[in-house]
Amino acid sequence: MDYVAALLPPAVTAAFFIAVVRVIVKTQGGAAKAKEDAAVDAALARAQGGSQGSGTAASTDA
Repeated sequence: MDYVAALLPPAVTAAFFIAVVRVIVKTQGGAAKAKEDAAVDAALARAQGGSQGSGTAASTDA
């Protein structure tokens, strides 16, 4: 990993990291927040429903 540190100075790496954090913070919320939250809620509901369904199927097979 020493060659990576030699090719990318720590200042460049720090600037890139700060830019990434700023983009992440800026994209939180806004107009699409409700849509994103709804998509996450739907995915969690599907995941929980699937795990409960497979758990009940396993118990009925036994």
